[in-house]
Amino acid sequence: MSVEPQPGRTPRPRRAAFGVPWIAMYHSVGSCADDPYRITVSPDRLAEQLRWMRRNRLRGVGVGELLAARAAGGGRGLVGLTFDDGYTDFLSHALPLLRRCGFRATVFVLPGRLGGVNEWDPLGPRKPLLTAEGIREAHAAGMEIASHGLTHIDLTGCDEQLLRAETVGSRTLLSELVRAEVSGFCYPYGTVDARVAAAVRRAGYRYACAIDPGRLSGPFALPRLHIGQQDTPLRMALKRRLHPLRRRAPREEAAPV
Repeated sequence: MSVEPQPGRTPRPRRAAFGVPWIAMYHSVGSCADDPYRITVSPDRLAEQLRWMRRNRLRGVGVGELLAARAAGGGRGLVGLTFDDGYTDFLSHALPLLRRCGFRATVFVLPGRLGGVNEWDPLGPRKPLLTAEGIREAHAAGMEIASHGLTHIDLTGCDEQLLRAETVGSRTLLSELVRAEVSGFCYPYGTVDARVAAAVRRAGYRYACAIDPGRLSGPFALPRLHIGQQDTPLRMALKRRLHPLRRRAPREEAAPV
């Protein structure tokens, strides 16, 4: 028997009956010859990892799509694929492989460094970042475009004015660039505290990704799993099995305000 919602109350979306969402974190896709931070995966390895997902009836999607499916009570078998920093090699190496598998992904970009390089990395090679045209190309190909802040700085050390520029300012610029709502945010370096998470929420985003957000939980402190060059199909299978043990599924009411 169905129960009619009470007047004046909005029914809550159904929560998926399974654990924490699996969100995979990638960065650059290219040569791993000079990779001191271990943020690069080769095209061949990425192709192998995506094929492993397909064989195991997993489908890669953007984080926004993943969360929407879970809010509707579904989402089983979906994997959130994220690519941080917006390197140009996403277009040349990652996008063709994603298309071949019928997958989508979220690309976290830096509108304050359009066409620049990864100046925040003191070691390793300089890698070019997407231009405005490149970001539009990724968006037109069905990828979710989301913010990584303006310039890739640790937001936990920012004053309020700079924090607003990195959150509100980056969302405004990206929304104008792709002519669509920008719903997602990714904390540079994965660092987040309650103050920063609250600022991201006030800026109008609907979710935010970290790496390991510690005691924070909810849609503005989503943990992710690093996927790198060393992750063979066997390691992928182990990571998938162990992932539910990392933390509880995020709850909307636990989000920072």
